[in-house]
Amino acid sequence: MRRKKQPNITGEIPGAVEEAQGTAPTRESKAQTNVGEAPHGGTAANRIIPRPRRKRKLTEGDLRGLKYFALIDRLLKRLHHCGTERDKAGNRILHFDQYCCLVLLFYFNPIIRSLHGIQEASELKKLQRKLGCSRASLGSLSEAAQVFDSELLRQMIPELAAKMLPTARGKDASALKNLIAVDGSLLPALPKMVWALWRDNDHRAAKMHVHFDVFKGVPADVTVTKGNGSEREQLRKMLQPGRIYVEDRGYEDFQLFQDIVDARSSFIARVQDDVAYKVSEERPLTKEDKAAGVVRDVILKRLGTDHHKNVLKQPVRLVFVQTDKLDPQGKPNVLVLVTNLLDLPAELVAIGYKHRWAVELFFRWLKCILGCRHLLANSQNGVEIQVYLGMIASLLISLWTGRKPTIRTLEMVQFYFCGWATWGELQAHIQKLNKHD
Repeated sequence: MRRKKQPNITGEIPGAVEEAQGTAPTRESKAQTNVGEAPHGGTAANRIIPRPRRKRKLTEGDLRGLKYFALIDRLLKRLHHCGTERDKAGNRILHFDQYCCLVLLFYFNPIIRSLHGIQEASELKKLQRKLGCSRASLGSLSEAAQVFDSELLRQMIPELAAKMLPTARGKDASALKNLIAVDGSLLPALPKMVWALWRDNDHRAAKMHVHFDVFKGVPADVTVTKGNGSEREQLRKMLQPGRIYVEDRGYEDFQLFQDIVDARSSFIARVQDDVAYKVSEERPLTKEDKAAGVVRDVILKRLGTDHHKNVLKQPVRLVFVQTDKLDPQGKPNVLVLVTNLLDLPAELVAIGYKHRWAVELFFRWLKCILGCRHLLANSQNGVEIQVYLGMIASLLISLWTGRKPTIRTLEMVQFYFCGWATWGELQAHIQKLNKHD
């Protein structure tokens, strides 16, 4: 007797989901198996190799939020004719501002996750009408990463950061105004990226050198170098007046400390635990100082040994801060902080250094959540463009929302740019967050 074929009830659900997402259901066996495994104890002859999932094709419906790119167009319009000096015949198809918008789509649209995705998006008529460009080939996108000057984008970062109001208020924010956390972070690179020197030929990386405005919650400046680029030299080149730079031990350089003061700024930096110094004055500690973990506060006559030139032209102080961590001997770990801020209470020196962690959190946001660690270009100029646009994307989110960016806010912004959420729904999300502050 012929056996009746049982209906595939479970297969209707994923097929309906795929159909709703705009893709056709794949013809796969009900029992998915790995390559080389036999389903339900079958023989090797019955092994099933699953077919690769069909890649979801980008549609114009996925770009319904493009009308809101007018907010960015005004910012990038000045770049339109940059990099066209050699194009005497006017044949350039992809301009700098258009390329920037395509890369920003990589950050703001969750569907576009690669250079191929950007190229596919450029084929959509809606995008072409909005950006005023035609289809961009992979070759054009690769060339754009080398032709356009990344420095023009970097100059926009301080300009945007200046428009951001402080998101934190109170005693700390007032006394530590313009507190800038400084640090570097690596972006893993391919071995063929020969400029990105780091450990050896098989381990290459680019390095971001970021200045992060702590109380605004936004990047204030950034540069990109090879992986073994000097963090101290980059800080020296990026110094600005009127700031308080907070640094870890990697920036310990007495001449650099003096350079910061010469640039009419101040510093709070951690130095080695066994640093040499001569005390000029021992300061008494207040209850607030002790509550912040301060165990000692001294004005120095000299920082460093007598065998080295004293490059510091003004007095500095050391503030010793006890932490909850223990050293290898089981004793509480004590941070040794140096600063030229003689009138700042010791508790605020300790608090100021704790705020240095803000730049580490920003690195996690930029690389893991926003997706900047996935490099779209191989050249240094191309990596710089992508990093600077990542900073601009983060700044735009903060300017739109008035807050430090978070993963939930990014999701709402992405929904907004995809046309899945309205401006009212985005504002309702922001107001909800403000109620919890």
